[in-house]
Amino acid sequence: MKTVKLTALFFILLFFMNATITQAASAVKIAYTVTFPEAQAHYADVEMNISGIAQNTLDLKMPVWTPGSYLVREFAKNVESFSASANGKEIKSPKINKNTWQINTAGISAVTVKYRVYCFEVSVRTSFVDASHGFLSTTGIFIYPDKMLNAPSTIKIVPYKGWTTVSTSLDSVNGDTFTRYSPNFDILFDSPIEVGTQDVFGFDVSGVKYEVCMVGGGNYDKEMLKIDMAKIVVQETKVFGENPNKRYVFIVHNYQRGGGGLEHLSSTTLGASRDNYTNPTGYRNFLGLVAHEHFHLWNVKRLRPIVLGPFDYDNENYTTDLWIAEGFTAYYQNLILRHAQITNPETYLSAITGEINTIENQPGAKVQPLAEASFDAWIKSYRPNENSANTGISYYDKGAMVGMLLDLEIINDSKGKYALDDVMKYMYDTYYKQKKRGYTDEEFKQAFEKFAGKNLDEFYKNYVYGLTQLDYNKYLAYAGYKATDEAAGTNDPSLGIMTVENNGKKYVIGVQRGGAGWVDGINVNDELTAIDGTPITDMASILIGKKVGDKVSITVIRDGLPLTLPVTLLRNNRLKYRIDSLPEVTPLQMVVRKKWMGLVD
Repeated sequence: MKTVKLTALFFILLFFMNATITQAASAVKIAYTVTFPEAQAHYADVEMNISGIAQNTLDLKMPVWTPGSYLVREFAKNVESFSASANGKEIKSPKINKNTWQINTAGISAVTVKYRVYCFEVSVRTSFVDASHGFLSTTGIFIYPDKMLNAPSTIKIVPYKGWTTVSTSLDSVNGDTFTRYSPNFDILFDSPIEVGTQDVFGFDVSGVKYEVCMVGGGNYDKEMLKIDMAKIVVQETKVFGENPNKRYVFIVHNYQRGGGGLEHLSSTTLGASRDNYTNPTGYRNFLGLVAHEHFHLWNVKRLRPIVLGPFDYDNENYTTDLWIAEGFTAYYQNLILRHAQITNPETYLSAITGEINTIENQPGAKVQPLAEASFDAWIKSYRPNENSANTGISYYDKGAMVGMLLDLEIINDSKGKYALDDVMKYMYDTYYKQKKRGYTDEEFKQAFEKFAGKNLDEFYKNYVYGLTQLDYNKYLAYAGYKATDEAAGTNDPSLGIMTVENNGKKYVIGVQRGGAGWVDGINVNDELTAIDGTPITDMASILIGKKVGDKVSITVIRDGLPLTLPVTLLRNNRLKYRIDSLPEVTPLQMVVRKKWMGLVD
């Protein structure tokens, strides 16, 4: 009885504490002004005005990571010249840990904080400023009051000379494009801001306004992009049954050579190669990126693992479900292009083949389970080294293929009535719309079982938590296809290494687990100089005339010293799959194929 009373008292106190914090946050007013007096030197200057303070101490924090990119990046490292003042006088604002500044606000109701942020990292998840434009990845730009993530704020942008346009999903204030409003910090941190002279165009889909802002030029065709991007939006909306946005923004950074994307609640940032839009493969890859990041609008930004929101911006947010959040999105990026009739069946199967080859030629697939790859994203996925391929697997690649197997299982078991689409919509409706929370591992598993009509314990044991090789042919056969390894009958010798040439010298950059180099001690960073005493001039031809089992002498320079290694050549064990239709396809297999591939009669 005493325990019950204490527990009840604890929750009552917790309720009032949270209510007090929420009340304090709602009373506080926050306004930012961002200027670029030294844009050419890659600086953004931020002034933060906070009023309505009713506490003796105010801790201001900067996030250490950005949602969607699972790595602690320590954004506070780019902050300098931090100062605070009240009533025209500077007040002390010591830094009390790596990302927190503490201000004594006893007797003070309003504070002005100023700081500078160095912005010179080109990626979709980090800020970059120069004289041509400014990209503000908001988690690395704006500090926030501790325990006040629910506080609203306004952001005023004072553009650098010649800058005319702001692109962001944040709403403008009184029609002023340079002043934006955020209802809370979760939305602010999920709304990157592009300011400069970007090329902006748009299209509407079912009442939702889409804005595309192109930075850095490029040989893109606006009208073609409008048509194809709209097709993608229509097809993805069809999966979930609704589009929760009124407006959505694509921020596209076009570089000489670029790629990658990062999803946000009502926008995305993409990296692309500016002169690749007229190349059919390059254009298709860009549309695949569009499909991937836009699919995140539902999968992960709303339908999410339970730990991914509310976010802890100070620490890692661990989940074993990135194979669903990212892997399924990677699966859908190709499937959506197929269902939208942007790509043909052969191109789609080629993309699937590429995924299979990637997984099966990665030794780490036999070392790291899929769920573990998700959990360890924070320490492995974004910090690859020369041995990563030997020790791990991508939850994107393998997650996509596990998604394909589940899709085919559901379509086959339901005789074409259901597909993975139905699972995604059910989960979106149940957890995002109705329960208004994220899902657990078991809840998503139960949804798969609901539509497959069977227990999936063994599937999970083998493919999610275990290291069993994916049985592609069992599932592809449901749709009348078969995967064949074209290299199965070969017996070519191999050193099992990857090399790069630099100034005429050949360096080892990778050693494959179990290969000849691995077994006999060739190391990454070795400079290859000779084989059997003959200088190496061409890596492609050094094994001509050699066969599996031959013993060769490989001379290398390691740490400036020559070294000769006896190496026994082993078989090149790289796989090369292709997917073909079975010679005879049953009516049920054809039903599954049509449902899976989006084929129309």
